[in-house]
Amino acid sequence: MADGPAPKRGISRRGFLGAGVAVGVGAGAVALGGAKFLGTAQPGKVLASRRPLPKAFERPLRLPPVLKPTRTDATTDYYEITQKAADLDILPGATTTAWTYGGSFPGPTIVSRSGRRTVVRHKNELPRPVVVHLHGGHTPHDSDGYPGDEILPAGGKPTMVMGGHPMPGKPVLGGRDYTYPMNQRAATLWYHDHRMGFTGASVWRGLAGFHLVHDDEEERLPLPRGDRDLPLMIADRSFEADGSFRYPSLDRTLEHMPGVHAAHMNGVLGDVVLVNGVPWPVHPVERLRYRLRLLNASNARNYRIALDPPPPGGKAMVQIGSDGGLLAAPIAHDGIDAAPAERFDVIVDFARYRPGTRVRLVNLLGDGRTREIMAFDVSPSARAPKDDTAVPAKLSDLPLHDPAKAAVTRTFLLQKKSGGWRINGHEYEPGRPLARPKLGQLEIWRFVTDFHHPIHLHLDAFQVVSRNRRELGPSDHGWKDTMDLRPAEAAEVAVRFTDYPGAFVFHCHNLEHEDMAMMADFTTE
Repeated sequence: MADGPAPKRGISRRGFLGAGVAVGVGAGAVALGGAKFLGTAQPGKVLASRRPLPKAFERPLRLPPVLKPTRTDATTDYYEITQKAADLDILPGATTTAWTYGGSFPGPTIVSRSGRRTVVRHKNELPRPVVVHLHGGHTPHDSDGYPGDEILPAGGKPTMVMGGHPMPGKPVLGGRDYTYPMNQRAATLWYHDHRMGFTGASVWRGLAGFHLVHDDEEERLPLPRGDRDLPLMIADRSFEADGSFRYPSLDRTLEHMPGVHAAHMNGVLGDVVLVNGVPWPVHPVERLRYRLRLLNASNARNYRIALDPPPPGGKAMVQIGSDGGLLAAPIAHDGIDAAPAERFDVIVDFARYRPGTRVRLVNLLGDGRTREIMAFDVSPSARAPKDDTAVPAKLSDLPLHDPAKAAVTRTFLLQKKSGGWRINGHEYEPGRPLARPKLGQLEIWRFVTDFHHPIHLHLDAFQVVSRNRRELGPSDHGWKDTMDLRPAEAAEVAVRFTDYPGAFVFHCHNLEHEDMAMMADFTTE
């Protein structure tokens, strides 16, 4: 088991239903106290919109603006983002007030260079505290977005979630500088709110954006660039009759009581699928290769992403990258399973389609309208332009961990217990580390689950070793920072934490699970 002191005081969660789940590890078996946890393809419950849903494939895809630095010097690019409420045009005939980074949803895309430091100053003009986490960033602990390191609004107080006591951390008033050394590979990262107990509500309201990292290795490859490199943030949402976001918070003021009503504690699913903040958009494409940076930014919804119709011969999507950057070699897929927070960089060759074809990006796990994601309209021109891109057979010299050299194996039980979500039987207690890994030491972290749990580790990416002591799944290859753990499953990952000592967290990235205590500290030494 993971190390750590005896439990003290956890975070109070009221109004949730218990599940009576008992998990035993032994040789890897999981015993569950209810069949309802087994075999579900889609966690969570749909929250129906109270406004008629818009038609699909009528509004054009929008690409988030790329943020320009406020200044640069020999080593660093400096940025500023003001978090503020903004009235957005999301649904026809209505205005949606969102919480935004800089006035847009998604927030502006930050583009960094590997090895060149990025400093982002976040200012808080929202009515509640915020925390910023660069998801996938290899980041010092004081810039990682520890849940108690809040940016307080003017006149605001720290979040009180521990029996009326403030969350441990280092809150600041008004603004905070986040320093990202960017000593990491090229990858599709994203940034989002990480406030203790209210991450789900804050992200649902709009606090999410892309952060892309480039490096020499990737740029030497003949991959699609420019307007054929499309970051696609896929996120489901629900809406009230007036067009505002609908979300089942226990405390609608988002001040005191974290979490959601019992009916949605397994996760909140929306009935409108947004791509870059647009419901079911459409985008014109030439008969050329495109790079799609697929990000599942939903709170709880899983997707099985595919193209319909598939091109002749199938294998429509060629994966070149995962959470932590390029794969060693491309992998062709008919469909990709994407849990919340996972990213998949894929190449689609639209020259394989007949001119004028409408190609839909679909979710094979969805029902009704949530089966659709977006559409691509292939150019009607019979003559395809010359394509100067390619997908090389070798993408990267990807170093691999040797699990046999791991110094420590730790086991974590992820389960529903005593009316909330737990890790090793305990709800989240800030300041109580469940592990103290030594910097530079290779470890095996073993996760045993009762339910769908997309587990996310801060600080460093990992490599999946096995699922139920079998081979990797099709979505497990490359460097990962999030992996979907299915019901009654045991999985092992190899991880080496490096460079930065201090307090970090790992947690379920089903945001309702995270807010309801499925998170734990670990301290690197």
